[in-house]
Amino acid sequence: MRRFLAEKMRFPFFFMMAVMTAAGAGAEGGPAPDTPADRVDKLFGERYRGASPGIAIVVVRDGKVVLRRGYGLANLEHGIPITPKTVFDIASVSKQFAGMAVSMLIEKGSVSLEDDVRKYIPELADFGPTITVGHLVQHTSGLRDWPGALALAGWRMDDVISFDQILTFAFNQRELNFEPGSEYMYSNTGYNLLAEMVARISGRTFREFTEANIFEPLGMTDTHFQDDHTEVVPNKAYAYARGRDGTFSAVPNGLTALGSSSLYTSVEDLAKWTANFDAPKVGEGDVLERMLRRDRKPRGRAYAFGLGIGRYRGLPTLSHGGSWASFRTFLVYFPEQRFSVVVLLNSSPSDSNRAAYDVVDIYLADLLSPAPDSARERPDPEAVTVDGSILDEYVGIYRLGPAWYVRIARNGGGLTAYATAERVVPMTAVSETRFWVKAYSAPIIFRRDGQGRVANFRYRGMTCPKLEEVPVPGPGRLAALTGEYESPELGTVYTIALEDGGLVARHRRHGVISLTPAYRDDFRGGTWFLRSLEFDRDDSGRVTGFTVEQGRNRHLRFTKRGK
Repeated sequence: MRRFLAEKMRFPFFFMMAVMTAAGAGAEGGPAPDTPADRVDKLFGERYRGASPGIAIVVVRDGKVVLRRGYGLANLEHGIPITPKTVFDIASVSKQFAGMAVSMLIEKGSVSLEDDVRKYIPELADFGPTITVGHLVQHTSGLRDWPGALALAGWRMDDVISFDQILTFAFNQRELNFEPGSEYMYSNTGYNLLAEMVARISGRTFREFTEANIFEPLGMTDTHFQDDHTEVVPNKAYAYARGRDGTFSAVPNGLTALGSSSLYTSVEDLAKWTANFDAPKVGEGDVLERMLRRDRKPRGRAYAFGLGIGRYRGLPTLSHGGSWASFRTFLVYFPEQRFSVVVLLNSSPSDSNRAAYDVVDIYLADLLSPAPDSARERPDPEAVTVDGSILDEYVGIYRLGPAWYVRIARNGGGLTAYATAERVVPMTAVSETRFWVKAYSAPIIFRRDGQGRVANFRYRGMTCPKLEEVPVPGPGRLAALTGEYESPELGTVYTIALEDGGLVARHRRHGVISLTPAYRDDFRGGTWFLRSLEFDRDDSGRVTGFTVEQGRNRHLRFTKRGK
């Protein structure tokens, strides 16, 4: 069926109507002028032709829509074209609406950024250090991110994932990633808790609050937070994943992650939202100013109430992207130019950020700094000769992170680096301690301890310790790792077993996941939510459990049964 859709189905009537609607007509008897709109049409009309998913685009300048377009299909099964009124799940672009809702409550005096979240949501565990409302807003709470954690617990991302399930996960969390306020780590869970807080303070559902206070006043009639995954949504786009053979598969979407995601809207409505930044109809008092305020975070991050603060080719921006169920979305606003672009796509893989900035490049060409020449290779630094005895001291294995190591080896008169699951790459000595790795576009800098021994190297801001050489674990050592391991926090069990001479992790829903030795008791898992698994031992060397590390979740602990 998918091959039939990709190779045989053509919708010339719908496609031609969509292109005609998008492009308009030039002067009768002559070519159309080369306007910014024409260049957008040429770029995206060629990119999304035929029976494929597509993109909706809107451009707003000085509060006026200067371009609205739809290319490709919202529904492949029925050949329905995308228009500016097509409704998409905009994924994490939703967060700015939760941010405004919180800012509105602050303006009313109903809540403060310094308030303890447990004042409103007492079901959240007492972790010791206080998690404030501001920590949730700014992604500095230390709370785990639910997608990776729920996946580890047994959910598939195409399952129904309800708001109640997300809250239950949050209420069962027993350990933070870090002390609140000490780091920035993006957490969808924090914005789900904000949505719940808004509902409890206001006495209305989060959907009702946002509709009454944001969407209805702005005339956003096609917009709502989805709180029922079975709801019929008029003009809805469906999501599709493109396979390696070019065919498309439908991607289910059963998510209701209020606050962090699950806002259904169109570019037509989002034009009204971005126009409100310049000529507010909602957000009286300091609501908007507070929402868009720059706030420097740990490690230099800047994040407003649901919007990232940055620059693009010399111009200040507020922006946010989204990714869920093959929807890819991006909104960028240039406050000094009173200019915004929104793009909504319904397929993966696709780059919504690049699509939006392609439009920006067309409309703001005269204001942008020169684009970096990505095609121009950085010149290799001049190499120096380092004594072989010094190179020999650098040889060994270094830890970059959980299940992530790099082996430094001799190669004739030089060194090579071999990182976990990557290829061997050469290193160029530019000093006795500094080596340029062209494949990584970064240097490795070796450092010694007080006794003059090589202790670690620095790489992209990380200190990577040198480890002692250990043999690959044999059958006896692997057998000691087998058994059942449970996580009360996640409510799930994994069985570690020997299979064909190696370890595997078995799970009731996920089946069999291969485990590859990385170093000593540290193993790489063969799936995105179980990339790192390290066994824990007590003082006597007995295995007591294992710990899983994920990009947005640290120290997910499992205890060995019957230990």
